[in-house]
Amino acid sequence: MGVITHSRYKGFNTLEIEGSDIIRSLPDKNVLFVSNHQTYFADVVAMFHVFNAALSGREDSIRNLLYLWNPKLNIYYVAAKETMKKSILTKVLAYAGSISIERTWRADGKEVNRQVKFSDISNIGIALEDGWVITFPQGTTKPWKPLRKGTAHIIKKYKPVVVPVVIDGFRRSFDKKGLYIKKKGILQSMIIKKPLEIDYDNESVDQIIEKLEYAIEQHPSFLRVIPQEELEAYEADHQKRRYSYRGD
Repeated sequence: MGVITHSRYKGFNTLEIEGSDIIRSLPDKNVLFVSNHQTYFADVVAMFHVFNAALSGREDSIRNLLYLWNPKLNIYYVAAKETMKKSILTKVLAYAGSISIERTWRADGKEVNRQVKFSDISNIGIALEDGWVITFPQGTTKPWKPLRKGTAHIIKKYKPVVVPVVIDGFRRSFDKKGLYIKKKGILQSMIIKKPLEIDYDNESVDQIIEKLEYAIEQHPSFLRVIPQEELEAYEADHQKRRYSYRGD
């Protein structure tokens, strides 16, 4: 699977990475990666590549597929149970490391309101005891949606090392599921930030949620009107970096 998907991030499109040194400094288990979300599967597959490349000594790069020779396999990701049952491919992806949970707010495209299953929380705890867990606390690929408080409860209960990840470009390059390439020549990015300082016992759930929103750049304060000249400068820089990476 790693060989098949590698060209999606270094070939058809390019992945700009920041923070490989942080990955190498983490303990082998009880690490929770918290990220914004843009596609169902392309985001988490990219993280599998980046994490293993970093552990193999790559510096902000996924060059040379030899890092797949001895990958870190105790990496798990949280996903909606209904999503992971939709096809043979999603079942294979589920087998590769998903912690499938029942959404408490949405099911089969409809709004619902049901209790959190304690077995779901326990399964995340078991995964943290064994290795690393990736979660997308917004529970949706739509930006600027509020974070689900269940993530904060998990943090307070299991006290993991919490590592924020900010991704961009995946929504432009892949379809919503992240299975098909929608556009080529897109510069994708992944920024791995330093672990958050969290007072597990004294910080409230709301305080932790707000800290996570800022860390993954999904706090409402990030929604602001960008001046036209600033937007044009950003686009020009983005295009310049894209073509320089394509030349690489």
